[in-house]
Amino acid sequence: MGFNNPSVGWSELERQLSNRGATGRSTHVGDWANGGDSPAWSAHRPAYEPPARLERRRGATPYAELHCHSNFSFLDGASHPEELAEEAARLGLEALALTDHDGFYGVVRFAEAAGAIDLPTIFGCELTLLARPDGARTGGPDPPGEHLVVLARDPEGYARLARAISRAQMAGEKGAPRLALDDLSDLGGDHWVVLTGCRKGAVPAALVDHGPAAAGRELERLVERFGRGNVAVELWDHGDPLDSARNDALAGLAVRAGVDLVATSNVHYATPARRPLATALAAVRARRSLDELDGWLPAAAGAHLRSGAEQARRFARYPGVVERAAELGLACAFDLRLVAPALPPFPCPPGHDEMSYLRLLVAEGAARPARYGPRHAERVPGAHAQLDHELALIETLGFPGYFLIVWDIVRFCHEQGIYCQGRGSAANSAVCYALDVTKADAVELGLLFERFLSPERDGPPDIDLDIESDRREEAIQYVYERYGRENAAQVANVITYRAKSAVRDMAKALGHAPGQQDAWSKQMDAWGPVAATEAQGDHDIPEPVLRLAAEVERFPRHLGIHSGGMVICGRPVVEVCPVEWGRMADRSVLQWDKDDCAAVGLVKFDLLGLGMLSALHYAVDLVRGWSGVDVDLAALPQDPEVYEMLCRADSVGVFQVESRAQMATLPRLRPRTFYDLVVEVALIRPGPIQGGSVHPYIRRRNGHEPVTYLHPLLEPALEKTLGVPLFQEQLMQIAIDVAGFTPGEADQLRQAMGAKRSRERMERLRQRFYGGAGARGVVGAVADEIWDKLAAFANYGFPESHSVSFAYLVYASSWIKRYEPAAFCAALLNAQPMGFYSPHTLVQDARRHGVEVRTPDVNASAADATLEVDAVAAEGPACGPGAPRGLGTGRAGGAAGDRVGAGCG
Repeated sequence: MGFNNPSVGWSELERQLSNRGATGRSTHVGDWANGGDSPAWSAHRPAYEPPARLERRRGATPYAELHCHSNFSFLDGASHPEELAEEAARLGLEALALTDHDGFYGVVRFAEAAGAIDLPTIFGCELTLLARPDGARTGGPDPPGEHLVVLARDPEGYARLARAISRAQMAGEKGAPRLALDDLSDLGGDHWVVLTGCRKGAVPAALVDHGPAAAGRELERLVERFGRGNVAVELWDHGDPLDSARNDALAGLAVRAGVDLVATSNVHYATPARRPLATALAAVRARRSLDELDGWLPAAAGAHLRSGAEQARRFARYPGVVERAAELGLACAFDLRLVAPALPPFPCPPGHDEMSYLRLLVAEGAARPARYGPRHAERVPGAHAQLDHELALIETLGFPGYFLIVWDIVRFCHEQGIYCQGRGSAANSAVCYALDVTKADAVELGLLFERFLSPERDGPPDIDLDIESDRREEAIQYVYERYGRENAAQVANVITYRAKSAVRDMAKALGHAPGQQDAWSKQMDAWGPVAATEAQGDHDIPEPVLRLAAEVERFPRHLGIHSGGMVICGRPVVEVCPVEWGRMADRSVLQWDKDDCAAVGLVKFDLLGLGMLSALHYAVDLVRGWSGVDVDLAALPQDPEVYEMLCRADSVGVFQVESRAQMATLPRLRPRTFYDLVVEVALIRPGPIQGGSVHPYIRRRNGHEPVTYLHPLLEPALEKTLGVPLFQEQLMQIAIDVAGFTPGEADQLRQAMGAKRSRERMERLRQRFYGGAGARGVVGAVADEIWDKLAAFANYGFPESHSVSFAYLVYASSWIKRYEPAAFCAALLNAQPMGFYSPHTLVQDARRHGVEVRTPDVNASAADATLEVDAVAAEGPACGPGAPRGLGTGRAGGAAGDRVGAGCG
């Protein structure tokens, strides 16, 4: 929400929240409330859909563009890969190459768009040849280094080029790859075509700076390293007065050297209209204003896609160069249907393969009294039958290695004393529970395994591991060490322009002062697009700034690291997607984000940092150090006093229920059982709030509204939530009970009803639903009402398995707060930054609970908060805070060490 919300009365707001829309049904929910596993509701890129009126033409003159930059050249291209593909189709190009700087960042999106419009694709890269380590592309008007355009002739050439890019990136540092021409000599073979490139290519640069003889020597150097049949001289014409003279000289060099001669447009944007944005992005990259950069900018909007006919007119004095570009392009075109590397084989004991070893581990884990007990005396009826069912499906789908890898990471964490637990849809699996990957008993809780894994689902399962944040790096480095840097890498997070950053950077490019940039960015709607602020009118942002900001919105700006995603492969992943260094030490990162990885079938493991796990670990250690008592978080008793504390909304610092909204809900919900915490975690979420589930559930819980069901067949699925749908698993159960869906079909329905819906798929499933419901006597208006409820509910349903996993941490943190308040406060202080409240608020809350919190003392304090026991704190431990703000743990630890070394404490 921004500061300019529409005027809505309280009665209207309550009507929407209570599920009483104008039609008596749920109101629309935004696409962001997509019911995914992530508590942050992370967005997923929807499948590409071409514009309705786009039709691929056939040009009168055959031509393929061989040198083209998208906005994934990061501040050097001004069009999305999809835009370039669409414009190429409109112009009738035979094929289009994507040659972004030093990477394959945009190739998946490019391939998806081109495939949808039947445009042949060429994959290449404009490599930066630079031996110095200080070659960053940002910060200067003209980035250092020579450029070399390399096109892959075939999938083998693609793999070799991806490896070459990875070597360059890993030999340098973030944003500054290191690569020499000699490093490429043995890599390409006959699988590459090398173009002489733009003005920064070795041949054109030598021609301008030193004349034809020097340019000829540079061209011969390329021929010696790559072969005469693999080198082509590139001509381009952007309307500069010297373009013709340069092209004449380059054409002569090509003829004398006996190499190909081709025309390109050296493209940096799809249409001439993008030229102002391209110059603004160049200014941002150079960290200068447009006025300061003017001498380095092209004089005209020439770097756009052109049709074959227009290129033929421009290059009429060089017969055949346009047609040769088409021939070479079609010879290099192939579909990017990459065969994603399989997972590495898991090392199993002698006599076992992956499946038999998984069965052994599951059997041993399930037989423990803390899990299900032996098969002949199982603690939970049907548990071992469910395990058999899950293992059979895992074997059929070929995923035993995936489960073993996750088990191995969890085993490492347990052996190293690192708190770790699985969450998300993995909690629906009894196998994950037996392997100690999750803490939720899926059988006892009645969770649907097919929400996690089913034959109808695409791709491997998805197990998220929450690891205590202060030690997550140990688990990440363990994965790197075990599988190698070429076979394991973190997934990228493409940082894109949003409204605030777009306005700030475009104002900077246009020469406005830093203070003015900040003032205008603060006027932008925090959550909406640039157009939302522009429509409101209550701002003083100049129109040129807003126009450029709207154009650059959602453009990639730079590459970050996904919060925890890692890809592990059995063969080098660097041959599928290049890898580069991240800003964080010892982090190597793929050039693709999670959606790109999923599109090509790379298997991702999420190793997520959770601050509360660190805090709980610190608290357990503090209690042990002070009292000698070992607190086993897995065996905490269900205590009425803990629930009474939560009913009072005494939850400052407690995991997931410390926000103002949760505190306002707790006294009305009055949790008394563990499942009440499961509901509480799920209730205050964007989806249930927008979908109108909060108020009806609380009214029914408190007896102010009767529990009703649209049809008796809904009761088994909705009984535990008083007839109000909260969880995705309930949607699936309704489909099973009302329409006779199989669990796999029910999960298909859940996916199809997501925010981005396939019309054909939805219609097929709708007919299937109505047919199954009619066979069970559910027809007419009731069937319509149930279908509409499912369709609305699918957008905001929260995974019950996710909520169960988090509820364990809610209870554990509540128990520690209730019975060990001093340790709880000290642990939260040591785990900062985390949570909802500042350290000052946490300290004040601890004091309200009788904890003596002492101020830092240079003669007594440690670097971290500790527990102290002396006569002053006779009734319990006192919390001694660590380093004062601004001192830092490093200097504080040094001071404490010096004090001990001097015999002072």
